[in-house]
Amino acid sequence: MSLNASDLSNQRLQEFAQGNETFQKSYFKKNEKHLLGLAKGGQNPKTLFIGCSDSRVIPDLIVQSQPGDLFVVRNVGNFVAPYKLDEDFHATAAAIEYSIGVLEVSEIIICGHSHCGAIKSLYQTNCDASMIHTAKWLTLGEKAKSMAILALGSNADTDNLLRATERLSIITQIENLLTYPQVRKRVDDDKLFIHGWYYDIETGAIDYYDPDSYKFRPLSELSE
Repeated sequence: MSLNASDLSNQRLQEFAQGNETFQKSYFKKNEKHLLGLAKGGQNPKTLFIGCSDSRVIPDLIVQSQPGDLFVVRNVGNFVAPYKLDEDFHATAAAIEYSIGVLEVSEIIICGHSHCGAIKSLYQTNCDASMIHTAKWLTLGEKAKSMAILALGSNADTDNLLRATERLSIITQIENLLTYPQVRKRVDDDKLFIHGWYYDIETGAIDYYDPDSYKFRPLSELSE
């Protein structure tokens, strides 16, 4: 007997429910003191993590951080729109402002990753007309695309072009982040440090952008 859409949805919800029960009985019980402390004392993370919404990239998992360590905002492509002084809805900007103005984080990480669908979309000509917000959002990656093509040529190997664009996008998003007055001021005052990371989903390794050498280097070097 085949399952209909409703049955499949209920099956998935049951899996989530079972997962939550396991979480409560195992992880939560084991770390109850720490988690209750966060509930009563509030959060005090030192790092804002700006990552991609991609389901394969889980911030706490890839760095083995604990609840309370990271203030996380995720969006399509781990993009940061330039600062804009208006009263429209800006989710990522609100997270940036809150993390600095309220939480007073001292580190911001922009983490891109390999095989990013948002970056791949930059090289596809057609976009569903109904996805107007997605199409607009993806323009935040165009500068990185242009830089990659300029560096490698439009006839470069597709994989090389995509990997280069993914890395260059991290750098251009940092540039956009620095257009925020609060960010720029705290950086200039040496109270805030910005990092660009590149996560390889095929190996689990993370590279960081070294502004002195203009290269991405293994994050593991910093633990040696």
